[in-house]
Amino acid sequence: MDTKAFWHDVLSKKREALLTYFWDDAIIRWHCSNECFTVSEYVRANCEYPGKWDGEIERMEEMGDTVILAGRVFPAEERASFHVVSFIKLRERKISELDEYWAADGDAPTWRKEMMIGKPIR
Repeated sequence: MDTKAFWHDVLSKKREALLTYFWDDAIIRWHCSNECFTVSEYVRANCEYPGKWDGEIERMEEMGDTVILAGRVFPAEERASFHVVSFIKLRERKISELDEYWAADGDAPTWRKEMMIGKPIR
């Protein structure tokens, strides 16, 4: 599977293309919101999410039949951004399981800033 093409098609909301990356019985889990989707539900949730999106793959590692992807996603019209870590399990070059962990980007909490530790990544 071409993971970069998959990432592009997710961000571009290419419904028909997205369906081709998955086995019919694939399971998709969004752990941070406690949701489990079928392929058609995942594609619908992704493609009907409001707004236009852009993003970048920050890191990708392949281990056997698993691809781990860390990416940054942001709406084209706003200044917000999010990070996602995806564990993509493949079977014969198609996705059989997709586990994702999403977080909104933001500043460190005040209590930690007051400790005067750490520094911004970018």
